[in-house]
Amino acid sequence: MKFTKITQQHILDLEQILGKDSVYTQSEIRQDYGSDETEDLSFPPDVVVKPSTTVDVSAIMKYCYQHNIAVTPIGARTGLSGGALSVYGGVGLSMEKFNKIIEVDTLNQQVTTETGVITQVLQEEVAKHGLYYPPDPSSRGSCFIGGNLAENSGGPRAVKYGVTKDFVLSLEVVLPDGEIIQTGARTLKNSTGYNLTQLMVGSEGTLGIITKATLKLVPMPRYQLLLLVPFYSEEKACEAVSAIFRAGITPSALEFMERDAIDWVLRFVDDVTVPVEADIRAHLLIEVDGNHLESLMLDCEKITEVIQQYDCGEVLFADDDAQKNQLWKLRRKVAEAVKANSVYKEEDTVVPRYQLPKLLKGVKEIGSRYGFQSVCYGHAGDGNLHVNIIRGDLSEKTWDDELPKAIREIFTLCVNLGGTLSGEHGIGLVQKNYMDIAFTERSLSVMKGIKATFDPLGILNPGKIVPD
Repeated sequence: MKFTKITQQHILDLEQILGKDSVYTQSEIRQDYGSDETEDLSFPPDVVVKPSTTVDVSAIMKYCYQHNIAVTPIGARTGLSGGALSVYGGVGLSMEKFNKIIEVDTLNQQVTTETGVITQVLQEEVAKHGLYYPPDPSSRGSCFIGGNLAENSGGPRAVKYGVTKDFVLSLEVVLPDGEIIQTGARTLKNSTGYNLTQLMVGSEGTLGIITKATLKLVPMPRYQLLLLVPFYSEEKACEAVSAIFRAGITPSALEFMERDAIDWVLRFVDDVTVPVEADIRAHLLIEVDGNHLESLMLDCEKITEVIQQYDCGEVLFADDDAQKNQLWKLRRKVAEAVKANSVYKEEDTVVPRYQLPKLLKGVKEIGSRYGFQSVCYGHAGDGNLHVNIIRGDLSEKTWDDELPKAIREIFTLCVNLGGTLSGEHGIGLVQKNYMDIAFTERSLSVMKGIKATFDPLGILNPGKIVPD
C-alpha cells in the first residue's frame, strides 16, 4: 500500500481543522500512541490528533481521504492483536475525548454513550440505576467502549450474557470518506435491510470509526456466589466445564487457570493470598448470579456434586465481597503477571467447550515439540483459552522463525476441533497471516470486497485483518 507521507503542510491543515491544541507531533507522544499491549511492538503515527466531536472526526477523514493519508483509530491501547498500531504511519486518531455517557434510559433499559468512555465507568454509572452491562474484559478499568465494539469483546460473563455484539442496538459511524451514517435502531427487533450494525462490531476500525453507540442493558442481579475449585489434573478441570452445563447449570462466569498462572499471579500481587497444595494443577473460578439466593445455593450444591467426579480438591466458597474481589483479582491479573515475567505472545484460541481438554492437551504437545513453555488460562465456559507462549531462553532465531510454525499448528488444531483463531482479541496485525487456516480464498476475497466497498482507497486502519 502506498499512502501520502505527512508533510508540514498537512500538519498545518490538521491544526486548522481541529486547533493547535488537538494536534501532536512530539516524538514522545507519537511513541506513546504507537504501542498497545501487543507484545513489544511499536508503530508510531506521524501525527496524533484528538478530535472531540463526530463533526471533527468527519472533517479529519474527509481531509485524509482527499489526500490519501492513512488513518489509524486509537482507543485506550489495551488491545492484544495490534489493531490500533499505525503500521503505515500517517494519522493516529485518538478517541479519548469521546468520554461522555449521553443518556441512561431506564424505561427502555438502554444507554447511549460516546465510544471513548471507559467500560468500568459505564458499568458503574448504569449500576446506579439498578442496571447491568455484562461485557466485562479484563482491562475493563481502562479499555474504551469503542475498543470493545471494534474487537467484539467478551470477558468472563459472556458465558451467560453474551459478548459485545449481543448488546449493540445502534451506532453512529464516520466512514473513511468522512460521511456520517446511523446504523440499527433503538428497538430489540430489527429486520430492516442489511445489518450494518453487526458488520461494524468486530470490524476492528477498518470499515468506519464508531463515535456513538446505544447499548442494551439488563437488570442488575441481586446475588453473586463464587467458588474456587482446585483440580489435580488440568485436563480433568477442562472436562468438568462441559459437565457443569450438561447438568443444567449456566454459570455467569466459568474461568480456567492452570497452576503456573496461579503461581505467577501470587508472586506478582502482594494482597492476594490463596492456599495452593503442591499437587494441584489447575483451578476453575465459577460464579452464579441471579435474584433468588436459595436457587443459587442449590446451583452451587449441584456444581459441587458434578466437579467431585473430576478429581478436584477442597472447594473454596467466597464468604464475602472482599474475598470475591480477591479471587477475581487473582484471575484478572494473570496477563499482567505473565508480561512482568517474560516476553511472550498471547494467542486467543477458542473451540466448542467440550473440546477444551483436547485443545489444552494439543497446545502442551506442540509446546513440547517446539521447546516453549505456555501459560494457559481463560474463559473456559466459552471454550476460550488464552495461550501465553513464554519466550524464556529461546533464541532469537527460534522465536522469529520456528514459533510462527508452532502457532500455525495451534490454530490448525483449533479449526480441526470446530473452533477458530480468536474469541475476543481480534485478528489485527499479528494474526492476519493465519487467516487462511480458518477461511477459504473465496471467503477472504469477500472480506476484501467488503473493505473495498467501505474504503476504496484503503486508508482506514490499513494492514489489519486480511492477509498480505
